[in-house]
Amino acid sequence: MTDRQRAAFLSRTLLATAMGACLAAGCGVVPGGPGGSGDTLTVMTFAPEGTQATNMPGMPAMARAYERWVNSKGGINGHKLRVLTCNERNTPTGAADCARKAITEKAVAVVGSYSQHGRAFMAPLEAEGIPFIGGYGVSAEEFQSTLSYPVNGGQPVLLAGAGHQLGRTCSQVALVRPDTPAGDSLPILLNAGLRANKAGDASDIRAAEDSADFAVQARDALAAATGGTGGKDAKDPKDAKEKGCVTAVLGERTETFFDAFRRADTQHRNPQISSVLGSVGQSLVDRTGGRDSPFEGALVTSWYPVSTDPAWAPMRSVISDFAFGDDDVDPDDSGTQTTWIAYTVLNEIVGRFKAGDEITGRKVARMLNQSAAVPTGGLTPDLGWRYADMRAVGGFPRMVNGRVAFQVVQAGRLVAQPGEQSMDMTPTLEQAPRAA
Repeated sequence: MTDRQRAAFLSRTLLATAMGACLAAGCGVVPGGPGGSGDTLTVMTFAPEGTQATNMPGMPAMARAYERWVNSKGGINGHKLRVLTCNERNTPTGAADCARKAITEKAVAVVGSYSQHGRAFMAPLEAEGIPFIGGYGVSAEEFQSTLSYPVNGGQPVLLAGAGHQLGRTCSQVALVRPDTPAGDSLPILLNAGLRANKAGDASDIRAAEDSADFAVQARDALAAATGGTGGKDAKDPKDAKEKGCVTAVLGERTETFFDAFRRADTQHRNPQISSVLGSVGQSLVDRTGGRDSPFEGALVTSWYPVSTDPAWAPMRSVISDFAFGDDDVDPDDSGTQTTWIAYTVLNEIVGRFKAGDEITGRKVARMLNQSAAVPTGGLTPDLGWRYADMRAVGGFPRMVNGRVAFQVVQAGRLVAQPGEQSMDMTPTLEQAPRAA
């Protein structure tokens, strides 16, 4: 070996030794490494997948597509985005496990996620100062924790909105909902909207969240909506003022319930059916026949504009170019849409840091607490979480967006309900009994 070769060999050996020591000590930036230091920004999106109850695979799938898209553009404010996903499994243990994984991986935020088990996941995140941005809004903690930053009004505004939508049409309303702690607040919220339209309270019909047989609930709902069993005492559905209505808020089980409901309606009373975003959506209408779907004519309350609105064009473009054929990423799905909005917020907030700033969960939360409202391209009102942005809604102090949009299934498509405008449910909820 020549002197030059020996020198080159020694140089490479010393360099490898130094790099190994540096990596062991944690100095420098490891591409794809955890946390918000250096060039990488780690976040998590969790949702239930493959369970016997509600599943939201579109949320982590949208997060992965967003990761690929934003990194193709150079990341967020110079930081490569690293997205972790986790199956929440629809259990408190699963939700807590996902939160602990976010902590272990030094995530600076949990973004665009779904869980009914707010207590299980919020407590660990709060202990580590990790903000929860843009949850789906099905747990009370999402509207109570000071580290939660909701982008919509969750189930509270959907149910209050459904009450408004039905209160203008129905003389009697039956609500079929999960027999769960999260489901217990739904009648209170629906009734708030009904009362605002001088309509009577809905009949509260409970069902097991993972049930596959809704025959009993279908019969009870039909009787409650039509004033009997469909005999001579039933109200005439041709009279709009006497029309009975049935609304079901059962997530993925909503379709199963309405199958049972149609079988129970042997006398073809055909009361008005309705639901909310997340239980009935465009994909369900498409899957059940489109123009010939049994959901034709159904009333639906939504947080967001209809999926054909031009405001969704950027999201559709990202899905088309970066989802790589992942069927879970459905642009018509409310979970996919919520995740897109949540990551839009994250992108804007991280962009407000100065170049070279270290980004941590606590610093992201501080920026959210202090920043001017974040635009979402017309998908929601501009979103801010300063004290002045909060609404005076009992039980939901973190609510900053009370808007709903009223939709109807026409010719197999969810479209804006004719004659109806989007509406802020905050005044209705302010007058409602505390629901959580």
